[in-house]
This record gives sequence, C-alpha cells and structure tokens, in this order.
Amino acid sequence: MASNETHYTLPRAEFDKPVKILIVVAPYYKDIADQQIAGAKAEIEAAGGTWDLIEVPGALEVPTAIGMAERLSNYDGYVALGCVIRGETTHYDTVCNDSSRGITLLGLQGLCIGNGILTVENYDQAQARASLSDMNKGGGAAAAALHLVALARKWSAPRSGVGFQPATDEIQIAGDAKGPTTA
Repeated sequence: MASNETHYTLPRAEFDKPVKILIVVAPYYKDIADQQIAGAKAEIEAAGGTWDLIEVPGALEVPTAIGMAERLSNYDGYVALGCVIRGETTHYDTVCNDSSRGITLLGLQGLCIGNGILTVENYDQAQARASLSDMNKGGGAAAAALHLVALARKWSAPRSGVGFQPATDEIQIAGDAKGPTTA
C-alpha cells in the first residue's frame, strides 16, 4: 500500500441489542493469527459485542466451521481469520480461491461474515496486515461483520403499511356487510 493513499473507513456500527460474534481462525502462522485475533476482539468489544473463538486446522476449514456454527448455534455474525503465504506450488491458489469462495457463498446465503483471511506473497506482507498499529486486518474483518449484522437487523425489522397485506377474518369482503358465509 502506498503511503500517500487515503482510505475511507465507515463509522463503527452501533447496536440497540447485544451482538454475539464467532471468530473462526486458522492459526497456521500463530503469531500472525494472534495479532488478527487481538484486532478482532478489540473491535467487537468496542462495539459492545461479545465473542467466542474457535480454531480450525487451515483456511479451507474456516467456511465449513462457519456453516456448521450457523446451523447449530446462535451467532449474529462471524469473523474469518487466517493467513495464506504463497509457496512454491499451486496449492496457494487453491486455498486462497476456495476459502474465499466458501465464505462468499455463505455470505450470499445471508450470513454476516467479515473475511480476514490474508492472502499474501511473503511474511512481511502478512505482518504488516496483521499488525494492530499498521493495517489491523483482524479489526477490519470484525468491523465488516458488525456492519453486516447491523444491516441484517435493519432490514429484518418489522414493517408496517408497506407492501401486500393478506386478507384476514377482520377484513370484510366488498359488498357483504356480514362477511363471508358458508353454503
């Protein structure tokens, strides 16, 4: 990232009701993962939320764990964390593409997920992105999840006076002051 670039960051999401987030991390590069986790926890707590943390063997297992948690638990959102550093084989491409695709597909199903799985060329890039004092991508992933939770809550709020409303027994059929009759 060039030092003269500026980036806009949305204001922190705010909530009327408590938010519970699951952080799912693949700690293959433990020191990088620990920094990502610290950033995610701090962001969730700053928004007044609570978190649980689970570890999975690798980045490919992150979407599976999130899918399982969605079916079997009660989280409002998820933070996916881990780091994939390019190696000498095409395995890097598979892990990056498939973990990202899995998370995207879950998101398109309505899950609120912040994707913080780093996909980098080398360890120095990973360190810069994980560092709390530099890019803090763990905190950014948590912020993304929290913003999606806020949107989901906004759009799932009860609506009144909008759209089709089916007839009920209390609504009289036009032309019949007594309502429906049976033969």
